[in-house]
Amino acid sequence: MACLDIMSMEGKMRGKEEETTLDGTIDFDGRPAIRERSGKWTAGIIILVNQALATLAFFGVGVNLVLFLTRVLQQDNADAANNVSKWTGTVYIFSLVGAFLSDSYWGRYRTCAIFQVIFVAGLISLSLSSQLFLLRPKGCGGRSSTCGQPSSWETGFFYLSIYLVAFGNGGYQPIIATFGADQFDADHPQEGRSKVVFFSYFYLALNIGELFSNTVLGYLEDEGLWAVGFWASAASALGALVLFLSGTARYRHFRPSGNPLSRFCQVVVAAARKWRAEPPPGEKLYEVEQEAGSRGGFRKMLHTDGFKFLDRAAIVTPGDTNKQSSIVQRNPWQLCPISQVEEVKCILRLLPIWLCTIIYSVVFTQMASLFVEQGAAMNCTVSGFQIPAASMSSFDILSVGFFIFFYRHVLDPAVTLFKKKKGTECSPSRGLTELQRMGIGLVIAIVAMVSAGIVECYRLRYVRKDCLHCEGSSSLSVFWQVPQYALIGASEVFMYVGQLEFFNAQAPEGLKSFGSALCMTSISLGNYVSDLLVIMVMKISTDDNTSGWIPGNLNRGHLDRFYFLLASLTTIDLVVYIACARWYKSIKLEGKGEETSDEDELASV
Repeated sequence: MACLDIMSMEGKMRGKEEETTLDGTIDFDGRPAIRERSGKWTAGIIILVNQALATLAFFGVGVNLVLFLTRVLQQDNADAANNVSKWTGTVYIFSLVGAFLSDSYWGRYRTCAIFQVIFVAGLISLSLSSQLFLLRPKGCGGRSSTCGQPSSWETGFFYLSIYLVAFGNGGYQPIIATFGADQFDADHPQEGRSKVVFFSYFYLALNIGELFSNTVLGYLEDEGLWAVGFWASAASALGALVLFLSGTARYRHFRPSGNPLSRFCQVVVAAARKWRAEPPPGEKLYEVEQEAGSRGGFRKMLHTDGFKFLDRAAIVTPGDTNKQSSIVQRNPWQLCPISQVEEVKCILRLLPIWLCTIIYSVVFTQMASLFVEQGAAMNCTVSGFQIPAASMSSFDILSVGFFIFFYRHVLDPAVTLFKKKKGTECSPSRGLTELQRMGIGLVIAIVAMVSAGIVECYRLRYVRKDCLHCEGSSSLSVFWQVPQYALIGASEVFMYVGQLEFFNAQAPEGLKSFGSALCMTSISLGNYVSDLLVIMVMKISTDDNTSGWIPGNLNRGHLDRFYFLLASLTTIDLVVYIACARWYKSIKLEGKGEETSDEDELASV
């Protein structure tokens, strides 16, 4: 009996150890993931450190790229700024390529590994080309020393290198966030809470890497130690890759779901073919029972109202059945399961929310451009030490860290407790919904632009009257910019972290990487829209007697008016966003209880 009891105890312990995840994730060998042997914070921390090192490497190149182009490649300011904008925009556009390959064919782990290898190769190539060919004579590229004119092939090799960096980082960046979230089982109470928290720590890790690159590497490169800075970036990226690969046995995976573009097009074509058919009730629409299992164990999406035209793609007509056996013979371009139709509906519902985030990204991009130019025109000297205007972005990063912890440990518990007292059901560890937090981010962004405009008004007041055409002639301290940087940092915590969580939670299960890529393309389009807005403003505000709102010498312009214009545009965007958020309907998955909808939560504020 004692032996039987011992065997029974061992069996129970083994059964507990062999408990698999509930969300259908698998291990590296394709077997169901064992909860205690995979994922969770062990894998999550590896990915967070990987993200910090990779971000350090990327911004080690990007933070002073415009200076490298002007000092080393002898480009003028306008051409250098234009080339940096194109390069930055390309980084985020490549995120769509990575998301497509990840969701369709390669899976997230393989996609992350391949693009990180490309990223490391690009950084090593950049370091070699700079040290061997571009930094001549030795020691050139500092504030007072310029380099010789490079040959066309040397310049071409440099551009090939930096676009390899853009391709590698762009393809990897949205995938790693989703892959990190995959390590937590959303259907398990404790891991579900950890999954929500993970996105905040992910964004914090990104900012920690950026802080180090903006300060230490930025200082080295500004002093002309370009090769040292680039090799440090390459070493950081290589360390990130090795760390990522070291966690291979611990990771959880979702199988790729196949080409989403073909599935999307099949629904549109099938619905168009049956445009005269009258949709029956939702329960009579076509569905395939094994559809979820055929695409990596993903749960089916349940039928929802809205976009009823697309429901026609799931209507079974006489042409879809065998005339003799009455068995459905499905042509995917003529008949689609309702779960496939719901994927298309889900993407269409996400697009208005995503479009409303682009104006916020326009505000966010000012931190790397006009905020720096404004700071350079202020008094940057403290006790004889010259503070680089670009280093003021450190206050943004510190603000991000502070507000992440403030939200998670103070505001979120307080709102949750308040809702419980009111009798409102809400998800654990999420006092505010993602849509509510994104709306708060827009409000804070408006305040940030108003703050920047007020500072600019006072900066112009303190410009030396005897030197209106001088650069940096205002006696107003650059530290008056701290509030606008801190406010942008606070808005990031609510907008970008909320955006990551929202698109990860609301994207179809086979398109999670695409959801993360939407965040990055929002930033990319924000860069392009910002450039277009500056061009339009300068064209309209410039005439024979005035230099426009944003001239080369800010003392002769009205940068404050541009900031107030952005505040006005963001206010309009906020109104549109609230309307879109109230209209939005949350995703419904089979086997998952219906949660309080985000639009109802937003309306209750």
